[in-house]
Amino acid sequence: MRFEIVGKNVEISDTMRERIELKLSNLDKYLLINPDTIARVVARVYPDSEKVEVTIPTKVGILRAEVVEDDFYAALDAAIDKLEDQIRRQKTRLSKKHREHLAKAFIDEAEQVERAEYDIPVRTKTVTADELTLDDAIMQMELSGHNFYIYTDEESGRISVVYRRSSEGYGLIEVEQED
Repeated sequence: MRFEIVGKNVEISDTMRERIELKLSNLDKYLLINPDTIARVVARVYPDSEKVEVTIPTKVGILRAEVVEDDFYAALDAAIDKLEDQIRRQKTRLSKKHREHLAKAFIDEAEQVERAEYDIPVRTKTVTADELTLDDAIMQMELSGHNFYIYTDEESGRISVVYRRSSEGYGLIEVEQED
């Protein structure tokens, strides 16, 4: 994530800049924010308080927090807390939205196993299977815009593939390793 830090009625010191960048860099763990995303932070000083405004455009919407406190660092911490809450709510909405589709996809898959057709892969690619939950893998697939996502299931430790089915819904392939 890149940063655009602006001070209104205040000079942004190196310490303030470092603290802002450190706090906002921690939001990268939520996977909704691209590395090219520009986070805009505006710090304002009023006679009796300080205000921090943070705006971050993401793939699923704009995250925005505006906090007024007596101290700049307290306002920054409160703004980060608000942004984390917004990200959690967005992730929950996305996972609930896709949970029904995934359940329907499993039922459809069971009915169509006999009719399955297999295509020969055209291209070979090497990927690293990150350790995620199924909901996080679906969300990562949706956010990346791909039709499938390879990951290591946190619960079972198996390499799995979640994919978007052409007849709506999702499918899941779990790799069973022989010992």
